Amino acid sequence: MYLAPLFAELEAVFSGSLEIEGHVRAALREARLEGEPCAAPTPLPRAFVDVMERADAVPICALIAQMPFDWAPPQTSSAPLYVEHSRAKVHVELLGPDGLIRSDRVRLGLYGMMPHAEYGIRTHPAEEIYIMLAGEVDWIRGDAPYVAHMPGERSYHPSMMPHASRTRDAAFLSVYAWHGDLSVSEYVYAGLPAR
Repeated sequence: MYLAPLFAELEAVFSGSLEIEGHVRAALREARLEGEPCAAPTPLPRAFVDVMERADAVPICALIAQMPFDWAPPQTSSAPLYVEHSRAKVHVELLGPDGLIRSDRVRLGLYGMMPHAEYGIRTHPAEEIYIMLAGEVDWIRGDAPYVAHMPGERSYHPSMMPHASRTRDAAFLSVYAWHGDLSVSEYVYAGLPAR
């Protein structure tokens, strides 16, 4: 039950009008919150705590900072380049096939990147949304150039849309969701965008 307050607040974060956000809210309400806290949590690096304590951070950051999560790089792919580019990332899948709480409806997790990091071009069958919670991040969507995103802003990626992200002088933390085909079998990581 330790996740109940977080899931309740996440429902409010996914308050937008995009259809994917409605799916996320429904999955959060239906989740069976039977998980137990991590016995030996891995704390967030200081760079994330610093941006989560800023005045412009989304208020849910205060709750996230107290949660006993095992923060680790994501494992969406085992490709060597993906693994190399994931060292500067933190991730916890809250809800999903590999989540703290099992779901076949959505993948929902917390995700962040250290300062001066890049997560290159990737595609996957699931539609996806990121909602920025703290810090700053630039996003590429499709063929468009990088665009800066601040706390509270969204980056939506329809199925198979190429997208990439990078940080500058500050870390960033977000919540993301996948809907549709939740498998990672067709996830493709193409590396950093051409300069």
